[in-house]
Amino acid sequence: MAVNPSSRNPTAPAKGNGPGSSAAKRKPVIGITMGDPAGIGPEVVVKALADPEIRALARFVVYGMNELLAYAADLAEIEAFWWRVQHDSPRTDFTLTHDIVVLDYDEYSQLGSAIHKPTRAGGQASLTFIDDAIAAAGRPVEEAGIDAVVTAPICKESWHMAGCKFPGHTEMFAHRTRTKRVVMAFESPKLRVALATVHVPLMDLRNVLTIGTVYDPIDLGNQFCKQLGIANPRIAVAGLNPHASENGRFGDEENRIITPAIEAAKSHGIDARGPFPGDTVFNAAVAGRYDLVVAMYHDQGLIPVKLLAFDEAVNITLGLPVVRTSPDHGTAFDIVGKNKADPGSMKAAIRLAVKLANEKVASEV
Repeated sequence: MAVNPSSRNPTAPAKGNGPGSSAAKRKPVIGITMGDPAGIGPEVVVKALADPEIRALARFVVYGMNELLAYAADLAEIEAFWWRVQHDSPRTDFTLTHDIVVLDYDEYSQLGSAIHKPTRAGGQASLTFIDDAIAAAGRPVEEAGIDAVVTAPICKESWHMAGCKFPGHTEMFAHRTRTKRVVMAFESPKLRVALATVHVPLMDLRNVLTIGTVYDPIDLGNQFCKQLGIANPRIAVAGLNPHASENGRFGDEENRIITPAIEAAKSHGIDARGPFPGDTVFNAAVAGRYDLVVAMYHDQGLIPVKLLAFDEAVNITLGLPVVRTSPDHGTAFDIVGKNKADPGSMKAAIRLAVKLANEKVASEV
């Protein structure tokens, strides 16, 4: 194994006059967390990275368990194409000459491949993968850093069993990066959606929905669309109540909260419109009249996204100082070990992470 002691990142290119030098644009380094070991994370990670087109986009560091990744590859009849390095090995202090490196957390090997349900150990493992990836995302590539994080599915029940207080990735990333304004959003070929609230029970929406919680996804969603190359994004904002309340007949949130947020966005030069009835606004967006829809709560936005693009949609956390994307599906315990998981959403998450990370890489040249 060739090493270069001038750099600490397992996939950072060697310094000199080649592709890794400051005189040429380097490939981004993408960290991928394996997710819950009992879920389909190992399978979709292996299948996605087995695609030569995906592998050509970047260099990759996988935070996970080599045993489960190898098992998934064997089921799919895929030859192992990565290098394994123990995550706490001194070898991670050097540059390894391979574009895909698995940082192996084999201390969790007791989980095996036959446990397909929420477990405390599974929660602890997936939390560790994410913690280490977030830490790496906060460092320069030359100092064992990565340019973006792609997270495979976790099990929220496993997190709870492990004593985790965060209801999901979004909240954990916000806390770890000390970010006050974050928004869960979804990118797909047919529809983009940003959420005003995320993991909130429906009965509690009235207590958490504010002008600020509606303004943030309009603002950050507008910035996201511009990152994607949309010069003048058109933002549609959904109402909370049936028929967007029909001027207060079915609730006052539209007049009291949502409309003021839209007006505030307009005052900052954002083309925001609404509030529109939730049962029609998504059709208008799919027809091309809007570039992004701001939904008021989780299922209002996720039902149309998953209906239209279940294997293509990408979950992205807006507002973070690091790029974080994720496939738009869960752990799918029921199909683990059956070689049935579709890697489409994982591939899309990687492509989007690369696209956004390339902006960072371009700024270094």
